[in-house]
Amino acid sequence: MLDPEGVERIHDASIRVLEELGVELWCPEARQRFANAGAIVEGETVRVGRDIIEHALTTTPASFTLTSRNEAKQLTMGGNHVAFGLVAGPPSVHDEVNGRRSSNMDDYENFIRLAHYFNAIHIIGNQVASPLELPANNRHLDAYRANLTLSDLSFHCLSIGRGRALDGIEMMAISRGITLEEMAASPGVTTIINVNSPRRFDEEMAKGLMTMAEHGQAVSVTPFTLMGAMTPVTLGAALTQQNAEALFGIALTQLTRPGAPVMYGSFTSNVDMKSGSPAFGTPEHAKANVASGQLARRYNLPYRASNSSASNTVDAQAAYETQMSLWGCVLGGTNLIYHAAGWMEGGLQASYEKLVLDVEMLQHMMEFLTPIDLSDEALAFDAMSRVPTGGHFFGDEHTMTRYTDAFYSPMISDWQNHGAWLESGGRTATQRATKVWQDALEDYVEPELSADRRDALDEYVAKRKEAIGDGEP
Repeated sequence: MLDPEGVERIHDASIRVLEELGVELWCPEARQRFANAGAIVEGETVRVGRDIIEHALTTTPASFTLTSRNEAKQLTMGGNHVAFGLVAGPPSVHDEVNGRRSSNMDDYENFIRLAHYFNAIHIIGNQVASPLELPANNRHLDAYRANLTLSDLSFHCLSIGRGRALDGIEMMAISRGITLEEMAASPGVTTIINVNSPRRFDEEMAKGLMTMAEHGQAVSVTPFTLMGAMTPVTLGAALTQQNAEALFGIALTQLTRPGAPVMYGSFTSNVDMKSGSPAFGTPEHAKANVASGQLARRYNLPYRASNSSASNTVDAQAAYETQMSLWGCVLGGTNLIYHAAGWMEGGLQASYEKLVLDVEMLQHMMEFLTPIDLSDEALAFDAMSRVPTGGHFFGDEHTMTRYTDAFYSPMISDWQNHGAWLESGGRTATQRATKVWQDALEDYVEPELSADRRDALDEYVAKRKEAIGDGEP
């Protein structure tokens, strides 16, 4: 999307934003870190020089590995590696059986089971369906425990303040049977810091970022930049603002702990200028995903983007917006595609059926991203010599016999019996998806976790709930 000169123009403009306008930073501790590095701090505004940004980028790793409690499911973030994440954060849930409802713990646990079941989901996002019936100050503990007992995937820690982030780090360490010091050398969890665009870092997000960095865990700094709302309406200006905000947060991770794993995050799209509603899967969204990948590579950083749709139902709009969004991510070289499965309604809804259809798209992408094998065995010249010469493939006797018996005859009989046709082939993709997720939950097998580690997790959750009830953060 950008030629080399365009990448540098956005970089230079972003540096100018940081030097001349600065970022509003509500956290005194974070402001002090910038001041110690030579930034200009005036009240809550921090203006950061080019030298601070450039020095921070000398210590950021080009790639890193996330290790969950199952070492066989390590994820490499960086290079040409791609990981798909479960939808995160919606306050509502929907399926074709039970309809739309407030998100809750039962559905949360089902989504974790499905994430573990399907091979196309590699990492769990932040509270896929926030269990709203639980107390807001400690529901993250139940969510983390579900992540660790119902799956063996790495997951996203909630980063609103130090306590929630540290709980996720400690619970992953317990599940792996290692110390926090060992976790710092082998990160197992990640978080996403959404900058409060335009140009604002709130205190709790800054504390969450610093906590993760202090413990060597991965942070994705992701400005929430919608053109026409949080940024100017043009793509070039939006990318400039996004880049400035991302660089600011990336610098803070390195001021906290040089070498801490960090990702360049993008969430730039546009709003409907008639209604103000967020729009996803648009041409601007796809372009932003591709261009942001170029910026991430400019800084030699792993890259995070999102698979998003604004559709309210699992329909054609949901499919084409998701496909457009997904292609922007893949063509942009995204290493972590967040919200890859189950996102609906601009992030307000987690959908069972949408998860299934998204998994099928992701499986297609996994196959698309697999290099073509050009070995002699793959070329199979001997097999080519056996290709029938008496006509086209479907005219070959073997093919005709096989497909007449196994395919065409049942279809003809189904056409004669409309009810049977509806049962076998007349269902919509959404109706078929309902059966798929129901079968998946029935087939799901919980991954093994030793009794001592499970007990240790339960004990940790109980103690932390008591401490939070006594006023600890």
